[in-house]
Amino acid sequence: MPRSFTSPQANVPGLGILAGYTARFWALVVAVGVAAGLAGAGFIALLNLVERTAWQRPASRFLAAVTAASPSRLLLVLLAAGVIAGGGTLIVRRLGGSGGGEISEAIWLRGARLELLPSLLRGVVSIVTVGMGASLGREAAPQLAGAATASELCDRSSAITQRERRLLVAAGAGAGMAAVYNVPLGGALFALEVLLGTLALPLVAPALLTSLIATAVAWIVVPSAATYAVPTYHVAASQIVWAALAGPLAGLVAVAWVRMVTAANRSRPTRRAPRMLAPAIVFVALGALAIRFPQLLGNGKDLAQVVLVGRLSVGLLAVLVVLKPLVTSACLGSGSPGGLFTPSLALGVLFGALLGHAWSVVWPGSPIGAYALIGGGAVLAAAMQGPLSATVLMLELTHSNGALTVPLLLGACLATVVARLLGSPSIYSARLSDEATENPTERPPISAVEARPTT
Repeated sequence: MPRSFTSPQANVPGLGILAGYTARFWALVVAVGVAAGLAGAGFIALLNLVERTAWQRPASRFLAAVTAASPSRLLLVLLAAGVIAGGGTLIVRRLGGSGGGEISEAIWLRGARLELLPSLLRGVVSIVTVGMGASLGREAAPQLAGAATASELCDRSSAITQRERRLLVAAGAGAGMAAVYNVPLGGALFALEVLLGTLALPLVAPALLTSLIATAVAWIVVPSAATYAVPTYHVAASQIVWAALAGPLAGLVAVAWVRMVTAANRSRPTRRAPRMLAPAIVFVALGALAIRFPQLLGNGKDLAQVVLVGRLSVGLLAVLVVLKPLVTSACLGSGSPGGLFTPSLALGVLFGALLGHAWSVVWPGSPIGAYALIGGGAVLAAAMQGPLSATVLMLELTHSNGALTVPLLLGACLATVVARLLGSPSIYSARLSDEATENPTERPPISAVEARPTT
């Protein structure tokens, strides 16, 4: 193609994915990837230590450990977790004003700025309380570490533009997720599709490189095996028809879930005494429920694992699909820090398995675990407003052979369309504070047009 040829298309010569980025920027990409990987490895090591100490069982057997725990141990460990959450968040707020901040809030409304020390401490509190049984996600800690490190490095580099800063902070968050879940492609897509809201070509290489480096570095501690061990599921016509019918229902489930998150976020205590007491009260109540339903404890990883292989009864599925989002919302509303990725995934697989049992009466033949996997992707896609990243994450988390890609994409797309038609934001937008949305210091994130670097 002649050099004089011009086109608005981003993948022609002169508008490639490397255009406009300096050597300093690429050095920061590498540094953020390494930092996110080290943070991910460190947080996973801390999580394993906390789980072994709190539950007196190997960290790989969390659900077995909490199921075997005595009622008194459940209540005492959750009480201690509540005290740590309450005290920790007070310390974090004293150090950082906004308590370390939410990543989505920083990217969209705060000029892509996060304070490093408060964010790291917030991550530690999150990991410790999740290891002790809080019903929140473990990915918040490494995401915060990756994003805050990127923000700090940008502060020290005068040559970085605001557009590049926003990209690096989002890529750092995605790299943190990639590191702890061994999902390099999913982490990059999460940064682009979910956090930045665009898949523009010039953003792809930095996000991918950051996640790849972080994933490789985290292999120091994090195994390279699949997060969820599932059988090889084969596609069938019944699954495609089911995905077409269940996708819109998954969208409705996601909308209800996001509204619960929004309400929980707004109910967070604002005064000193309630901030200290609320987590302890909520966590003790969670411990009391866990005496009967230990599957409610933790981020939902072990719960999703047993559902994905079809080991829960219909009755228990029906109970947990209601209780799990309720207790997660309560933990979030208490002011405790933590993520929502795995709890959202757990809700999706519970929904998929429950609806799969009903569908199997009409059209038998497919394993319940396959419906759980498709349902998990659909609810996750609508909740995150990211159908592509949710589908890729489900495939990477399970090391699937890709046979279920068609029903996965179909369910994810339909669920996302329904959520958007109903005006539902993502679970990350739902966590924006009222103060931030009323007084933003930065306009919304880059669009696909703005994403192209200036040459």
